[in-house]
Amino acid sequence: MIKAVTFDVTNTLIHSPRLGEIYAEVLGRHGVRVDPREARRLVGVVWQELACLADPSRDRFSSHPEGERGWWMRFLERLGEHLEAPPLSRFAAAELFHRFGAAEAWEVFPEVPAVLSALSAISARQVSLGVVSNWDHRLPGLLERLGLARFFSAVAYSSAVGVEKPDRRIFEHALQGLGVEAASALHVGDARLEDVEGAQAAGMRALHLTRGSGAGDLRDLGRLPELLAAGQGGPVLDFARSPQQS
Repeated sequence: MIKAVTFDVTNTLIHSPRLGEIYAEVLGRHGVRVDPREARRLVGVVWQELACLADPSRDRFSSHPEGERGWWMRFLERLGEHLEAPPLSRFAAAELFHRFGAAEAWEVFPEVPAVLSALSAISARQVSLGVVSNWDHRLPGLLERLGLARFFSAVAYSSAVGVEKPDRRIFEHALQGLGVEAASALHVGDARLEDVEGAQAAGMRALHLTRGSGAGDLRDLGRLPELLAAGQGGPVLDFARSPQQS
């Protein structure tokens, strides 16, 4: 029986449709012109570059010598290197840090509130919900401002836990907060390594969300309540079992 469901955050529950525009606007005020589409592309490139250098056993934000703001400053420096721009100031980094901690920079995917409400009471049984995400200290406040915090009994984010997905310990931290065993929990996220393989390594079931694509287990979260409700009387989501449970 599934007693808890945990979620990744970015590109699972929320997204930033104006990411490129915000970066282009802020950089433009600091003397660097960039097309919003190119800004969005480069943000993704730099994120992947720095993710490849990260050690999941140490959260990238809190382990940076200058803390999470220092990490985001390095992120912006690397972005500037791709643009062959002069060194960007800490004022630009501070403005971007503030902008992406505000609700105005983000949108909740349309189906998410209804799905979270439905999951809270499947077949008259309470299903605990949580978050497992590689995020800095802004995440709890952002979830509150977006109206999502009320759904979650545990929010495990990397800068607070000290490790990142796919390290199993961040999942175990969430499970402890939810008071459930790994075998009774399901994790949903958009990253094959961090979300699916990380959750399965912790003994959880996992579903791969690929929005707008048929390559994963789910194209959006809309079918999730139906899948769980159908499974509460018998074998639950056998296709999402971890290797230890198969």
